[in-house]
Amino acid sequence: MVSPHGILLATHIISSSYGEQCSKVCDCLLRRGALTLGQIIRFTELSKESVINCLRVLFNQNCVQPFTSQREGAYDEAPKILTEYIALFDNIIHKSRARKFMQIVSEELGSDHGRLSLNRIIERNEQTTGKSDAIAVKESFNRLLNFRFIERCPSPEPFLAPVDEEPSARRRGAKKGKTEQVQTVEQRVLEAAAPMESLRFLMEIHSPSEEKIEERNATVTLGKKRKKETMIPDEDLTGAVEKKDVMWRVNYEEFVRRLRDKTRISYVKTRLNDEASIVLSAILELSKNSTVRQKAEESAHLSINAIYDEVIKKDGGVGMDFDRIRASLAQLGCTRSSADGETYSIDLKGITEMAQNEEVESVVLKRYGREAYRIFRLLSKAGRFLETDKISDDTFVEKKDTLKILYKLWKDDVLHMEKITVNGNKQSVFLLWRVNKQPLFENFRDEMYHAALNLRLRIIHEQEQAKEVLQLPREKLVGEMEKKYKRFFRVVVILESSIINLDDVIILFHSFE
Repeated sequence: MVSPHGILLATHIISSSYGEQCSKVCDCLLRRGALTLGQIIRFTELSKESVINCLRVLFNQNCVQPFTSQREGAYDEAPKILTEYIALFDNIIHKSRARKFMQIVSEELGSDHGRLSLNRIIERNEQTTGKSDAIAVKESFNRLLNFRFIERCPSPEPFLAPVDEEPSARRRGAKKGKTEQVQTVEQRVLEAAAPMESLRFLMEIHSPSEEKIEERNATVTLGKKRKKETMIPDEDLTGAVEKKDVMWRVNYEEFVRRLRDKTRISYVKTRLNDEASIVLSAILELSKNSTVRQKAEESAHLSINAIYDEVIKKDGGVGMDFDRIRASLAQLGCTRSSADGETYSIDLKGITEMAQNEEVESVVLKRYGREAYRIFRLLSKAGRFLETDKISDDTFVEKKDTLKILYKLWKDDVLHMEKITVNGNKQSVFLLWRVNKQPLFENFRDEMYHAALNLRLRIIHEQEQAKEVLQLPREKLVGEMEKKYKRFFRVVVILESSIINLDDVIILFHSFE
């Protein structure tokens, strides 16, 4: 479920890039979930042609994913296969990070051009440079592929099987006593659309065998033909020419992983020291390909020799010896194993959670005061229920004041409270408290979306205010006009810098479930 300010931010990004009609379609899908073409037309009150054009743009920009699903027919009617559309919130937010992504790779390929085949990229290069340099483009393309900065596009219209017919690892896990996690429709659609891992980064322009795989997947419709009026024709949405080409897009997953790693390294550098951050950077570099399509909670098990070899490649790592590296590994809380020699693994999830907690703690400090900050920090570190008296004793806050603060934090959904009644000679009631992490983090992230939206709207306001000055030639900017011009750029630089810093925190909370 996308948060309220998250929806506003996403629709603002779409509106700024692709216009109001696309923004309206996007807003409709984000608020209502998966919809058919007819439902989108009805809810947005736009014409069929306008909706189709908007869906085509949003699909090509990886902001909307079509999929087919089976619906039971009314009375004695046969089941229907319907085409539905779902907005991809994360991909929309990633659109605003193009500058960050382009800082990671110098080549400007695909970060803001949607789905492109290699042939299209070469053609676009010819148009911009005025000459053909296909070999250089292919080499650049290959490097981006090797670094996993780009990937094959997902299937344009995957079939979403009914939940009870899907064999899933979740059910197998449930038999072993594990908690069963129900996937959202978006997660199931993305999983169904994702290319096979063996093909995801495979450089192959056209493969007959792959075409057969896609053909076979497309036939999983229980033998029923889809009615033309229930969906947008394939050529309308994806383009008839592109059907024959392998389509590529920016691999957001890889960029977010790198940005999150950068935040982890920065946090360790601030909290511990430079050497610990260098060792962490080396471990993350060595572990980057150890897991695929999953957020790694732990790094790969790495030998001390491999870590040393990577450390000395880093700036500031040349003078570090094995003893200093082991000391940094201990500071990072790495788990040592001697089964296969001296190997180490680090709890990446733990580092991320500590950084997340500190961000939330800073907000609690500003909003509720220092005593509330001490109480929240105690509960956050404990990670379990604590009784009121213990909280009061450990934080050196009077019990009366402790209860007031705890009730205030509980009322604002920061804490979770439970009452325990003990029957003895005299019945006693104890209040137990712990951090209400899930709703707290969700509210915190929504507030960050709100702040990011306000900063963007402020930039637009400043541009409107300075419209007269910005339209003047540079040589006419003298006196008062020059002051206004300089003020505008000074304010915009500060606002844009604030957006970048805020986005670093948003990426840290990109996924905390």
